[in-house]
Amino acid sequence: MTTALVTGASAGIGRAFAVGLAARGHDLVLVARDRTRLDELAAQLIAAHRVAVEVLRADLLDRADLEVVATRVGDDARPVDVLVNNAGFGTYGRFVDLDVAHEVEEVELNVVALLRLSHAALAAMQARGSGAILNVGSVAGYQPDPRSATYGATKAFVLSFTHALRTEARGSGVQVMVVCPGYTHTEFHERAGLGPSSVPELLWQTPDEVVTVALRDLDRRRAVSIPGVLNRTAAALSSMAPPGISGRVAGLVVKRT
Repeated sequence: MTTALVTGASAGIGRAFAVGLAARGHDLVLVARDRTRLDELAAQLIAAHRVAVEVLRADLLDRADLEVVATRVGDDARPVDVLVNNAGFGTYGRFVDLDVAHEVEEVELNVVALLRLSHAALAAMQARGSGAILNVGSVAGYQPDPRSATYGATKAFVLSFTHALRTEARGSGVQVMVVCPGYTHTEFHERAGLGPSSVPELLWQTPDEVVTVALRDLDRRRAVSIPGVLNRTAAALSSMAPPGISGRVAGLVVKRT
């Protein structure tokens, strides 16, 4: 039986990853700040899939908590075979108007915590010659993201960082993949301070759809998982356009949403 550790597992894409991995027979370590939600999810997964579930309540912005999770990821006596770095948040507004301390926290969670846990996982997995790391990025990482400048930049880091780790891990038995969803129906937008959106429903996906594609792409040993034809097209076009142009286009889209 293999074990998967999922951060940000209490809701949204993280919860969907926990459900999807449990359905595949993985034991789980669920990490998030909300102990009540984690306990409820653990009970559901145990009942539905007969897997072992460990609840690890942690705030990854707290250095001591982050170290506890990193230690669990690297524990040779209880190996983590799959790491899903999903925890993160976004902010919305003109950068100069936002609380800079909160922006720094956004970088610490979306980037620093992901980096720390990836390091712990890769060291342990390479020593065993097997494992997988899935880092949850975003299509926002493919171009400058006006009014979500910090968020887009953190996801650009995740994209670049994961590609580099994948190259370094080649031949070690460890698979590294980045998951880049687009608009997804989760609590993310509410927490980011976004009001009602005029983005067409056609562009939205559910967390289950994102995870179904991600796990399929993991099986296929893909480097990148982008769910949905429209998201893949947007990422491809953004990659080809100079940052100045893609940033302006993104800015026009933001003004209309």
